[in-house]
Amino acid sequence: MAALSELLPVAAVTVDAPAADWREAVRRAGDLMVATGAATDAYTAEMIENVEQNGPYIVIAPGLAFAHARPSPAVLRTGMSWVRLARPVAFGHESNDPVELVVGLAAKDASEHTAAMGALARLLADQDTARALREAPTAQAVHAILRGGQEAGAPAQAAARGGGGELHKILTVCGNGVGTSLFLKQTVEGVLDHWGWGRYVTVEATDTISAKGKANEAVAILTSREIARTLGDVGVPVKVVEDFTSAAEADRVLRDTYDV
Repeated sequence: MAALSELLPVAAVTVDAPAADWREAVRRAGDLMVATGAATDAYTAEMIENVEQNGPYIVIAPGLAFAHARPSPAVLRTGMSWVRLARPVAFGHESNDPVELVVGLAAKDASEHTAAMGALARLLADQDTARALREAPTAQAVHAILRGGQEAGAPAQAAARGGGGELHKILTVCGNGVGTSLFLKQTVEGVLDHWGWGRYVTVEATDTISAKGKANEAVAILTSREIARTLGDVGVPVKVVEDFTSAAEADRVLRDTYDV
């Protein structure tokens, strides 16, 4: 699987970019993926349409939007972009607006960017690293932080998930199953590994349509407020997570799920 620094080259990073509104902010992220050969302009339009159809669920943490759409012919290869805005813009999210950082993702499929997503989730979960990324003065400085931290924590997590039976399943859900749901999966798995429960609980990232069919396999669904409304009553608890980068919030939601 590709590393974060491979999917997010320095040419796909920009800081202090102007944007009048959320559409222009997403377009900035899309333009970088076009410039680096990851996608075509059509994919940028698909990312904007995703928000128009599903709401601002891509705003996964305070000030952070994770722009993406479904894999499509407009994706040329899996790649990412990083846009820090000169001024924050509103996406319409109830609790995480305004957005100052837009991370873009163009995925060829639902699997080859898993390692990169895990690395990014770990970096943004660390408050000092997240602050350094937001304050880095240049694209080169941002990329150096991403490159330096992308392997942190990987061996421990791999060891924690090895062996044992899978007794329970948790679904993390987004509109497309390849972006925000995968990001939340990484955060939840990190908490489970910290508990020592990684070998007993499997976490699966999926989309809204598939989640309705898989709900009876799960003990709970974790998702955004917007996607929770879309899912409705699926027969299992649907837990809302506001900050997908927050291990503390994931911990609280898991404790509520398991009455710990």
